[in-house]
Amino acid sequence: MPDNPSGAPTGTADEAAQDGHDCHDGTVDADLTAVAEAWAAAIVSNDAARIASFMTDDWAIVSESGIASRDEFLAFVASGQLTHSAMDLVSRPRVRVHGDTAVLSVRMTNTAHYGGQRFDADEWTSDVFVKQDGRWLCLLSHITAAAPESATTSTTAR
Repeated sequence: MPDNPSGAPTGTADEAAQDGHDCHDGTVDADLTAVAEAWAAAIVSNDAARIASFMTDDWAIVSESGIASRDEFLAFVASGQLTHSAMDLVSRPRVRVHGDTAVLSVRMTNTAHYGGQRFDADEWTSDVFVKQDGRWLCLLSHITAAAPESATTSTTAR
C-alpha cells in the first residue's frame, strides 16, 4: 500500500491480512480466530464464569466510555444488567503474533441489552492475547464504532 501521510486508515481488512507481514503460519491465525469465536459464544451465553475463562486476571476493555476492568465488566454480566443476544465476527480477522503475544483485529456486530435498553453495535475490535499455560487469553480489548459503509469502505490501519 502507498504511504499515507494523513494517517487515515487505508486498505481493506482482507488486504491487511494478506500483506505479507505475518511471521507465522496460518495455524496461529486459525487458533486465535477459534478462540475469538468461542469467546463471542461465551459472551452470548451471559455466563460470567465462562466469559472470564477467556480473560487474564488484569483484562480491561477500552471504549468510548473509557476503561473498564475485568471485575467491573463481569459484575455487570453476573448481575444481569448487561446481556448479549448476538455477537458475530463479520470480517476476516487480522492476526499479528509477537512471541507469546498476539493482536487480533476484526469487525464485529453485537446486540447488547443494558439497563433494559437494546443496543446494536457494529465495531472494529482489537484484542491483545497472551499465551499462558498453553492457552491464548485476552489481556486487553479495544472497540471502535465502525463507520457506516456508505461513508467509507471497510478499512484497517496499516
